[in-house]
Amino acid sequence: MTGPAYVYRHRVTFDETNLVGNVYFAHYLAWQGHCREHFLADRAPGVLADLRAGLALATVGCAADFYIESFACDVVEVHMSLEHITGNRIGMGFDYRRGPDLLARGRQTVACMRRTGRGLEPAAIPAELRGALTPYAVRP
Repeated sequence: MTGPAYVYRHRVTFDETNLVGNVYFAHYLAWQGHCREHFLADRAPGVLADLRAGLALATVGCAADFYIESFACDVVEVHMSLEHITGNRIGMGFDYRRGPDLLARGRQTVACMRRTGRGLEPAAIPAELRGALTPYAVRP
């Protein structure tokens, strides 16, 4: 990714590793969620109130490609960037780094939805969230 990124730092715990001693792959996807939630708390706290009032940020796709193993007690930085906004969907990219090493690269798409009596319906991306994401847009 190129351009600025929101950075979430995570210290790997033993419970996140498998019998071989490296981080189990599913934790990388969980860290995407942690990064996204810390971003909301730090950069768009009003969206948290919107979530309690019926807004839903539904993950509609996520993936990760792995390059280098990580282990218990490693400090992994998860760098989140905005890849695109299309309609009510937000595409984010994630680089997982340990120092200068790129451990993995991930992607996630969320859809802004609203809970109604008829179920979930598409909703506009809150202005606060759109504004908070804009500085982290990937540059070509």
